[in-house]
Amino acid sequence: MAIIEVKVPQLSESVAEATMLQWKKKPGEAVAADEILIEIETDKVVLEVPAPSAGVLVELVVGDGGTVVSDQVIARIDTDGKAAAAAPAAAVAAAPAAAAAPAAAAAAPASASMAGVAMPAAAKLMADAGMAAGSVAGTGKDGRVTKGDVLAAAAAPKAAPAPAAAPKAALQQVAAAPISLGERPEQRVPMTRLRARVAERLLQSQSTNAILTTFNEVNMAPVMAMRSKFQDSFTKEHGCKLGFMSFFVKAAVHALKKFPVLNASVDGNDIVYHGYFDIGIAVGSPRGLVVPILRNADQMSFADIEKKIAEFGKKAAEGKLGIEEMTGGTFSISNGGTFGSMMSTPIINPPQSAILGVHATKDRAVVENGQIVIRPINYLAMSYDHRIIDGREAVLGLVAMKDALEDPARLLFNI
Repeated sequence: MAIIEVKVPQLSESVAEATMLQWKKKPGEAVAADEILIEIETDKVVLEVPAPSAGVLVELVVGDGGTVVSDQVIARIDTDGKAAAAAPAAAVAAAPAAAAAPAAAAAAPASASMAGVAMPAAAKLMADAGMAAGSVAGTGKDGRVTKGDVLAAAAAPKAAPAPAAAPKAALQQVAAAPISLGERPEQRVPMTRLRARVAERLLQSQSTNAILTTFNEVNMAPVMAMRSKFQDSFTKEHGCKLGFMSFFVKAAVHALKKFPVLNASVDGNDIVYHGYFDIGIAVGSPRGLVVPILRNADQMSFADIEKKIAEFGKKAAEGKLGIEEMTGGTFSISNGGTFGSMMSTPIINPPQSAILGVHATKDRAVVENGQIVIRPINYLAMSYDHRIIDGREAVLGLVAMKDALEDPARLLFNI
């Protein structure tokens, strides 16, 4: 027997620990080299853990929902084994609690010893929902209770109350289980590690920055006209569509060059002025908000920006963004307009000192030269850290963005 260990990938210095999601293989099953065994969620990204070699998965050291650190052993593979020959006792090691059981318990049939035992993630859900141990039937290996079993039990209609003669323990079990509220159901689900981290950073931003927001309205007609004029040629030349975000990124960089403090950050009692422009693009994902970075955005063409943003969107949807793609950034842009937002006050992404909020472009009545006319208007909002950015720089910076969007030729001549 040749046993090799499956370990947690090396996490970044800023990530102390991660959470195991759900094993895709069970003990005793054959695995192929580089086959994904499980995904591990950090507070920034979700990492895939592949099998280092082909063989048979003989032991799960850490179960679903467990907390792990870099290089921790989470499973073992027998490279010489065959799926049919895998020992039933190996499945017992999949549950940390069972691994610590006395040797005598290991000798008992696995189906008898593991029936009703909840996996770590399932046990946490049951505890959060007030569900008593043993109240959920298990469909997992050897009758173990999985996370799916708990969610299904919580969503299923509850049985009628026990008769008065029922034992006291049975009555307590019924009372502990979630109560059906008819048309008003509730479900308690723990935050993912990513969502918890987003919450932490937003609170940190609110408590450590002196946040103020300035607004302005932009006539998007010139950008829309230019986009319409060159869309076909742009698509044929670059293989991607010309969107609005590239204009917003270019306009932001244009303003940051004029007012460098908008691109700066606070470090203790120092102001750090960055000589580069790494623009964070807020992207929604199934697991929460992520902000991948456009590195050296000032050196990127419109096509480069559009392609990179499309790549970020795809990776975010698939949970494939890497830690290095979301580290750093000197300024951010949040586009709530894709969801129909008219106006908002975006929260600064620390340690940055400013963020631009972009919203939906709508036809609105405005006054030009004393006449009421209809124009496609977008309300821009820029939140900034008033500790280092004065109102003058913030307002003039947003005006510079407005001017660049209302006369895109300025971007070509940097004026």
